[in-house]
Amino acid sequence: MSIDDRPTLAAPDDDPYLWLEDIEGERALAFVAAQNQRTLAALGGAGFERDRDMLAAIFDRSDNIPFVSRRGALLYNLWKDAAHPRGLWRRTTLAEFRKAEPQWEELLDLDRLAADEGEDWALNWVSTLPPAHERAMLALSRGGSDAVVLREFDLVAKRFVADGFTLSEAKGGVDWLDQDTLLLASAFGQGMATPSGYARTMRLWRRGEPIEAAKVIFAAENSQSVWVRAGIDRSVTPARVWFTEGLDFFNHHLWLGDASGAGIKLDLPTDCWMTADGNFMAVKLRQPWTVGDVTHGADVVLGIRLSAFLDGVRDFVRVFEPGPRRALQGLCWAGGRLVLSILDELKPQSEVWTPSAQGWSCQRLPGLPELATVNVWPLDAYELTGNGDLLASIQDPLTPPSLQLIDGFGAPAVLTQAPRTFTAEGCVVTRHEAISVDGVGIPYTLTGPARPTGDAPVYMSAYGGFGHSIRPVYNAALGKLWLERGGTVVEANIRGGGEFGTAWHDAGRFAGKRLAHDDFAAVAADLVRRGVTVPKRIAAQGGSNGGILITNMLVRYPERFGALFCTIPLIDMRRYTKLLAGASWIAEYGDPDKDEDWGWLQTYSAYHMAQPGQPYPPILIATTRRDDRVHPGHARKMTAKLQAMGYDTSFYEPAAGGHGYGTDNRERASFITLGTRFLARHVGLEMD
Repeated sequence: MSIDDRPTLAAPDDDPYLWLEDIEGERALAFVAAQNQRTLAALGGAGFERDRDMLAAIFDRSDNIPFVSRRGALLYNLWKDAAHPRGLWRRTTLAEFRKAEPQWEELLDLDRLAADEGEDWALNWVSTLPPAHERAMLALSRGGSDAVVLREFDLVAKRFVADGFTLSEAKGGVDWLDQDTLLLASAFGQGMATPSGYARTMRLWRRGEPIEAAKVIFAAENSQSVWVRAGIDRSVTPARVWFTEGLDFFNHHLWLGDASGAGIKLDLPTDCWMTADGNFMAVKLRQPWTVGDVTHGADVVLGIRLSAFLDGVRDFVRVFEPGPRRALQGLCWAGGRLVLSILDELKPQSEVWTPSAQGWSCQRLPGLPELATVNVWPLDAYELTGNGDLLASIQDPLTPPSLQLIDGFGAPAVLTQAPRTFTAEGCVVTRHEAISVDGVGIPYTLTGPARPTGDAPVYMSAYGGFGHSIRPVYNAALGKLWLERGGTVVEANIRGGGEFGTAWHDAGRFAGKRLAHDDFAAVAADLVRRGVTVPKRIAAQGGSNGGILITNMLVRYPERFGALFCTIPLIDMRRYTKLLAGASWIAEYGDPDKDEDWGWLQTYSAYHMAQPGQPYPPILIATTRRDDRVHPGHARKMTAKLQAMGYDTSFYEPAAGGHGYGTDNRERASFITLGTRFLARHVGLEMD
C-alpha cells in the first residue's frame, strides 16, 4: 500500500492538510482533541502529575523574585501564584520593596476580574500617564494572545473608568498624550491592519470620541510594511513624537513629529537602531554606513547632538566599536546617560556613556561579574519620572538569579535573591566549541556532572534566529526534572543569533538558516566525540523559530538524536507568510512566492522534506490554540503528515497559552513537564 507523503518538494502546494489551518474548525478541533487524549493517555499518570505539581509549586513560591518597574514614586509588579494564577497587579515603595517581606497595595485581581466577566483574561502590558501616573491603559489578553482589549484604569480609585477609553480586541499599542488624548496604534477597524496583522496607522483618539472618528495622523506609505509605531518622548518640552514605519522586521523609516503627525524624516540607514534623549541621539548601525568621506563599520554605535544632526552636521562620536566576537546586545537611556550592554567572547560588560558639551565620556559599571549572565535595564518605565536607577539580574545555570539595584551608576546592591530550587551537587558549568560543516567554531554551554559517563542523558536546545542571543540561565524546570536526576543540559550559540553581532546573525539568515541547523547538529556530534554521551541519549528542544531547527534535526540529522520536542513551531515554509504574522518574517527567511527564495526555503521546510522509510526519532510537537503569532496549523499539519507516514509522533495543544507555554504557572508546568517526560522516556533518563 502506498504511503501519502504529501506535500512534497516536487509538489509543494499539494497539501492535504489545509483544513488543519482552520483554528476553530470543527474537524480541526476534533483532530486536536483526539491527539491530546492520545498524548495524555501515554504520558500522563501519577508520575506526570507529581512532576507537574512539583514544578507548579516552584513557579508559585512566595520567595520568587517579583520583578518591578517604577512609575513615579511606586514600584509595580504583576504577581502570579497558586492563589492568583492569572495574576495580581500590585504596587509598593522602594523602601518597602527592600524588606524581606514587603507589603503590597493591590490594584487589580485578574482572577476575580475573569470570574466576574466570564473571560480568560491575562494582563499583557500597561501604559500609564506621567508624571502623576494616575491613569493607565490596560492591555487585557484572552488566553495569552498578542491581540488585546484596551481598557482605562484609575490608579487612584483602583477601578476601571466608567465610560473611559475602551477598544475591542486587536493587535497594537497605545501611549498617553495627555489625560484626555491617546496616541493609538491598533489593527482594529477597516483598513487599519498591515498584511502581517499589525497596526497600519497612528490615530489621535480624544476622550468621548468614537474610535471611528479618531484622526489618522500617520500611516504606512508602503502597502507591504509590517507595522507602524510611535513613542512620546518627554525628555524635552514640549514633548516630541517619534514615528516608525516598519518596512520589514529589520528595516524602518523614522520621523520626528508631534501630536499633529510626522514632520522630519531622519536621514539614517533603514536598518539602524536610533534612540534619543534630550538633545542627544545614539545610532547603532547594522551595516557599514559611509557619511561624506568617513565609513562607519557594521555594529558601531554613533553619538551626536540631535539638533546638530537635524541641521546636517555629521561629526559623530564612536561610542562603541565591535570586535570579531564582541557585540552590542542593547542600549538605553537612564538619567541622561547611554547604557550599553555588551557581550565580549560571551562575557557580559556594561558601559555608561555621558554626553555633554565637552564630548562623550565613558565608564564601566563596577561590581558586575564576567562569568555569569547579566542583564541591565532602567528601573523606571518612563525616564521623565526617573533618576537613572538601573536594575541588574545576575545568574548562571547553577546559581539562581539575584535582582540588584544600581544607584547612581555605582556598584550594585542586592534587592532580592531567587530561591535555590534544585540540587546541583556534583554539577559544573563548562563552555566548549564544536566545529561546524564549514569549519566555524560554534560555542555551547554544558551543565552537568563534572566527570562524563560517556552515555549522559542530554537535553539540548538552541534558537538561531532574528539576532536573538542565547545565554545560560538558572532554569528551575530543567534543574529539577533533568539535572537533579542525573542529566546534562546543553545550550548552543548557533548562527542566526546575535551573540557575535550582525555577521553572526546574517550567516544564519535566508539560505544560511540551513547552516545554522548544521551548527546544532555539529554540537550534538561534538558531545559524542568528547565522550559525553551517545546519539540515542541526546534529546533536543526548540520553540518558535527553533521549531524549524528541531524539525530539520528530524529530517536531516535523525541519526544524531534519540528524541525531539518541538514547541509553538514554525515549520511549513511554503505557506508561512499566509498564516497570521508570518509575512512579518520575510526579512529573516525569504518570500516563498519568489522562485529564488523558495530555492533555499525548500531546503529547510521540513514539512515538505519529510519522507517515509527514514530512521526518524520520536517527536512531540506542541503548540497552543491562542497563539496568534505562529499559527497552530504548522504543528497540526506536521503531526498529521508524520503520522500518515507511520512515524512515532505525538501532539499536544492546550486551548490557552498564546505564543508561550501557558498563561498561568500550572499551565506552564503542565506543558514543560509533558515535554520533558517525553524526552526522558525516549533517551533513558529515569523519571519515576
